[in-house]
This record gives sequence, structure tokens and C-alpha cells, in this order.
Amino acid sequence: MSALAVEHNAVNLGQGFPDFPMHDELIARVNEAMLKGFNQYVHMNGYMPLREILSEKIFSLYAAGVNPDTEITITPGGTYAIYTALTSVLRPGDEVIVFQPCYDSYIPNIEINGAVPVLLPLHFPDYSINWNAVRKAITPRTRMIMLNSPNNPTGAILSERDIAELKKLVLGTNIFILSDEVYEHVIFDDRKHQSMLRYPELLERSFVCFSFGKIYHCTGWKIGYCVAPAAPMREFRKVHQFNCFSCDSPKQIALAKFLEKTEYYTSLGNFVQQKRDFFLSLMKETPFRMHDSFGSYFILGSYGHFSNESEMDFAVRMTKDHGVASIPVSAFYRDGTDNKVVRFCFCKKKETLERAAEKLRKVR
Repeated sequence: MSALAVEHNAVNLGQGFPDFPMHDELIARVNEAMLKGFNQYVHMNGYMPLREILSEKIFSLYAAGVNPDTEITITPGGTYAIYTALTSVLRPGDEVIVFQPCYDSYIPNIEINGAVPVLLPLHFPDYSINWNAVRKAITPRTRMIMLNSPNNPTGAILSERDIAELKKLVLGTNIFILSDEVYEHVIFDDRKHQSMLRYPELLERSFVCFSFGKIYHCTGWKIGYCVAPAAPMREFRKVHQFNCFSCDSPKQIALAKFLEKTEYYTSLGNFVQQKRDFFLSLMKETPFRMHDSFGSYFILGSYGHFSNESEMDFAVRMTKDHGVASIPVSAFYRDGTDNKVVRFCFCKKKETLERAAEKLRKVR
């Protein structure tokens, strides 16, 4: 859809990236690191001062003691961390429970490893998890459950009840958890991020994946990290060593210093929530029925009450005829489930959102 947006000079609310600048100080710190000669490899597992400050951050936020030497690995992005975690533990024929709609790398990365995705739909329209369905889906071949909170594409988040149900299912089993938490700081309305890091009995079986791009508005940097207990992290690093070896040195050095300023990530939820609220206020003047979004860069809009087009046809028409690009949520389902819903990215400049809303008022 981004290519179509460019072709038709449309406002791009499809792809999930900010259109405003990142922090000047972080750019300056990268330049400083390069000018000082930090342009060669750092340690394969990541620059130690960066891992150390991440360990401090994790303890401060979640009261989890994570060893920076053996339990944190810096990666070239969150998607890479997810792939590497899957590759670390999956064997041909293993089953992985995946909730749909889901980020589009999950299913291919499972299948690349010869494993089988067991696809469970989130309950429409609130995109909650049906834990009875999860219980029925577990077999002796179940190797992993994948979670994503805050969720892309829906903006749904895990609740304390979800955590309680998850514990009932996995404790006493050999099932791993892969928790995609790249939007950990993009959570709204004073809600608590239900990280696996909060729960020792879940963390002991989890790979938890993060992205600096989502924290510091630099999605093109492709740098993130994974947290896991020492034993599974050893397997993770065996894969990492021969796929990547080492990540961008100047950026790691810059991030290690920049993370000392905790206010930049602790204030992120309020910053993005203001954009969500502003976009929702604008969308009241359009024909869309907007869903709740409790986190992430995204919010869904339903259009089935005024058009019977498929999501793909509707999204293409909206881009071509009205000049606003979105993503059909059917693209996040293997079977193309179509609930007449499209995804908008609201993590944009105010003027971008205003321009988009002006065009969306005319959609019929």
C-alpha cells in the first residue's frame, strides 16, 4: 500500500512509521561515536554498557533481575529477534500457537523452521483472546505460544486476566512463550503493560523481544534486543552468531548513553496517546466507526455500515480516489478474514492527520 500511496500522492497512514524527526541528541551521539572511531565490531552479544543499562531499566520497570551478560542480546531489529528466537527452539513438526490478526512475519518464520502455525482468531470486534480455544488447541506437539502486546494491528493489550489464564496453561509444561513487546512504552489511558518480565514463572520460559525504533522514532535503524533466561539465550546466540555476528556499533554506543534519560521513554505513552486522541477527534467527522486502541501506533476503523467492498478493494479505492492509504486488516490473516476493517497509523505529525481526516470525510 505504501507504493500505491506514493504513486497517487496519498497521505500514508498505512505503514507504521512516524513522519516527524527523532531526537537531535540521539543523532548527535551517533555522530560523536563515529567521529571518535567507534566504527568496528562490538561484542557479538551487544555493547556491554548498553546491555547493562537495559538490565537496570528492566529492573526499574518490572522488578526483574536480568543478567546483562547472559540474558540480553542486542539484535538488528525486533523482527530479527523474533525470527532468531523461533529458530532457536523450533524443530520440524513442532506446533506454535499464533493469534490472528498478527504481524506478517510470524507465520513465515515459523514455517521456515519446519514448524506448524496453529492459527487462532482473536475475538472480533475487541480482539480479545479466547482462552478456552487456546486450551483445546494445545497438543503434545505444542512448542510455543506467541503473544504481541500492545498488538499490531489491533491496538489491543493483554490484561491481568489474560496473564492468569496463560499461567494456568503453561506452568508445568515445556511450552515456550515468545512475547513481542516492541510497543512496550506505547500504551494508553494509564493502563499497565503486562510484560512477561513482570512474572518470574513466565519469564523463565520466555523470549521477550523489543525494538529501539519504536521507542525513539527511528524505525529505519533496525536495532532491538531480546531478553531470555541464560539456557535458551545460549541457543539464541548460536543462531545469532552465524546470521548477524554483531550489530551497528555507533548506534549501540549512542543508545547506551541516551537510555540514561529515562524521561524519553517513560513519557512516550502520553506523547502517542495525544496523537491517538487527536486523530479520534478528527475521525468523528468521518463515516468510520473507530475501534478502541489501548497501545501501539495503530487504530482500526470499520466501514461495513456504508460499503460492502472487500477490505483490499476498499483500501485501494480509498488510496486512489480519496488520497489516504491504510492497510486492510485481512492482510494480517492467513485466510484473509474480512470484517470490513482497515488499519490506520496515527503516529504522525498533526498536519498529516488533519490532511488525512479532511480527505476521509468524503469517503462513502
